[in-house]
Amino acid sequence: MTSTQTGDPTIREHVQAWQQLDVDQQLALFWFIYKEMGGSITPAAPGASTASPEIAEGLFNQVKELSHEQQLQVQRDLINKADTEISREYGSLGDTTKLLFWYRLSQGMDDGTIIPVPSDYELPSESKPLFGKIQLLEFEQQMTLFRDYVSPLGAEAAAVGI
Repeated sequence: MTSTQTGDPTIREHVQAWQQLDVDQQLALFWFIYKEMGGSITPAAPGASTASPEIAEGLFNQVKELSHEQQLQVQRDLINKADTEISREYGSLGDTTKLLFWYRLSQGMDDGTIIPVPSDYELPSESKPLFGKIQLLEFEQQMTLFRDYVSPLGAEAAAVGI
């Protein structure tokens, strides 16, 4: 599971710890990170010069049209690398665009267009130490961590033979 792109052992360790959580805990951790650090992530994710905001927005809009249960399943499928159309589309994106897509999902959860985390939900005890460690990272390290986490998600893009 060492599909991270950075040579930083701290980042690699955090990514691997995140990947060891069950799928719903991984999603919850992402949500709590967004809620805690969304203000600082905001300028970095959309402003990234290598991102394709229209592609991330298009994929986000596909998810937004689904029922809340289907939206949750899409997120689980991405983490599980399930072979679905949306997962393959996601798999073909660049790393920064993937990060932007997850940022848009978090915004959608915040405004209710994407299935929200229940208001009384608490981060599971297994996730809390990692959350604390992520909070202590420098901003650049956090962005690298997020990019390295979202990069391997999704399915391999299918070869198009049309």
